[in-house]
Amino acid sequence: MLDAIRGFVARHILPPAGASPPADPGARSAGVQMAACALLLELAHADGEFSAIERGRIEEALERHFGLDEARAGELIALAEAERSQSIDHFQFTRLIAAEYDLGQKMVLAEVMWGVVLADGQLAQHEAYLMRKLANLLDLEPAYLTQARRAATPQG
Repeated sequence: MLDAIRGFVARHILPPAGASPPADPGARSAGVQMAACALLLELAHADGEFSAIERGRIEEALERHFGLDEARAGELIALAEAERSQSIDHFQFTRLIAAEYDLGQKMVLAEVMWGVVLADGQLAQHEAYLMRKLANLLDLEPAYLTQARRAATPQG
């Protein structure tokens, strides 16, 4: 598994040998991308179902926020799913994100997380609990979590 992660990082995230690192301050490390994807997958699985619409929301978020194409997003999802399934808790993922993301980036992640949770049109009690737990681990105030939920809720 470690070789697969290293290969993904070398092929898609790190600059080629001899090239300077990306100048874009928004570029994310492979670890943060893996951690964010693992949290999104955890939320998608929280209600016992991982629907195609939830997977689509995760793929869209990876493409939009990390600049990954469809193939790379799929590869990251597969690797993050393996990490998520072997994880004993959420702390390893949230700790990395909390250390690397500023408040604005955490808010964007919270909005994406709500988008995944609300993708199927229902909010299970366990999903709401998990969102509060993850927000707490990410050091997000309840008011910020509420604001992110409003932003992610489809208007209709």
